[in-house]
Amino acid sequence: MSSSPRPDWAVLHHAYGRAEDVPGRLAALSAADPVARGAAVSALSSSVCHQGTRWPASAHVVAPLVALVDTPATPDRPTVVHLLHAVALGELRDDVLPFEPGRVFAAAERVGPSDEAAVLRVLFEDDDPDPGTVADVADAVAVRWAADAYRAAERHTPSFMTWLQDPEPAVAARAAALLAWFPRVPALATALAGVGIDTGTVRASANLALAFLPGPPGSGELVSLTASLASADETVRVSAAVALARRRPTALPDEALTVLIDADDEITGVVPGWDRPLRGHVALALQRLGL
Repeated sequence: MSSSPRPDWAVLHHAYGRAEDVPGRLAALSAADPVARGAAVSALSSSVCHQGTRWPASAHVVAPLVALVDTPATPDRPTVVHLLHAVALGELRDDVLPFEPGRVFAAAERVGPSDEAAVLRVLFEDDDPDPGTVADVADAVAVRWAADAYRAAERHTPSFMTWLQDPEPAVAARAAALLAWFPRVPALATALAGVGIDTGTVRASANLALAFLPGPPGSGELVSLTASLASADETVRVSAAVALARRRPTALPDEALTVLIDADDEITGVVPGWDRPLRGHVALALQRLGL
């Protein structure tokens, strides 16, 4: 992949002003000291995706984060993937899956450079700022920054696809969850269906990602999901049943319905990369079936 020009962090903004501190924070993600890494994650989380809001600097953070995950020697790579997810998608929840970026980011199309400059001036430069002067464009500008971050991540989906086979399960599981938000990736369903059935949380995350892809499942997906119903791992079985209920509700195999109905009430864990507990996915699947 060709390298991109280095951003001029001094002219970019994040939630607290100029983004000159970002390169140091990114470098600290490779530090041997876990305290330093934790501080860097906290600082980046609050500055480039503060409470889900992205900023002009956010899109430029994506490529360095991907490079860190692509580097096997990077410490705590699952946390870097988690941070990348937050930068690319903010606080979007699976309620809006299957994801339609054109619809979600439609407001960004009416934003011009002068609108963005006006919002930044009011936020960071005016001595006596009057938010009312940009009230009619501020929300659309925020959508523009979110769209830029999402599209920056979309350019790196080939890396996300390779992470599905990462030897570190938490990286692979988070990659599957991240890919659910990029349904236009070529051969995505095939890659998700090809994740090994014996990989536990990775297979479960891939099953959930398959659950939220648009349209009916193909034959390869059906084979994989049906095989998952026989797994000894409960999270794999349940996530497969959830996927089949969402993608094939009118032709649900009896064994999938049995798995959903018999799902242990004590299932409270969260599959890595997903905010909703697995138990919540089961409840929504049953609701979708009218049960």
